[in-house]
Amino acid sequence: MSGFVSSSIGKKVIMSVTGLFLIIFLCLHLFINLLALVDADGSIFNTVAHFMGTNIIMFVMQWVLAAGFIFHILYSLILTLKNQAARPVKYEVNTRSDITWSSQNMFILGLGILAFLVLHIINYFYKLKFTDLIESGQMSEYELVTSIFTAQYWYYPVIYVIAFILLGLHLNHSFQSSFQTLGLNNSNWLPRLKFIGTLYAIVIAVGFSIIPIYFLMKALL
Repeated sequence: MSGFVSSSIGKKVIMSVTGLFLIIFLCLHLFINLLALVDADGSIFNTVAHFMGTNIIMFVMQWVLAAGFIFHILYSLILTLKNQAARPVKYEVNTRSDITWSSQNMFILGLGILAFLVLHIINYFYKLKFTDLIESGQMSEYELVTSIFTAQYWYYPVIYVIAFILLGLHLNHSFQSSFQTLGLNNSNWLPRLKFIGTLYAIVIAVGFSIIPIYFLMKALL
């Protein structure tokens, strides 16, 4: 078992499986966050957020998916650094038409996403889990989510949109790559995976970007 994990294919399988955790986590996270746009006072969002935090099944599932998400990012960075250390001399630039910028710069995209994740944890997760802002009634979950998307903090929406674009670029390559590693790489599935992966990446990037843009425009108008 240890031999498989340390092998090249084993590492790719681990990346693929944890990448699927990322895909599922983002779908769930996007659905919940878009509820913030449904009503003006955020009552629906607050109800769902409270349910996700108090229902034991949903609570555990969130933590499992989030752990897989974080492991995927950290593991990919570690593997990339090890590969670069093992190959100090760079390969010649590949000019194949099917090689995309995102596929050649997954390490840079990963670093950008990791930096954003740290910022996001500081802005939300830390305040939600390690302060009494919610319990004391100072803020609701809805107010916590929307508090930084204001005219005063206009740079936060900009940072978030840039991060979501980087995430979309990362997903566009990693989606199809994950399924190819798991064996769905024949001539029938590959075009479908590329289409679904691109569509998924666009939905995630645009869907998440809508939220900071919406609240910034709301604050400015």
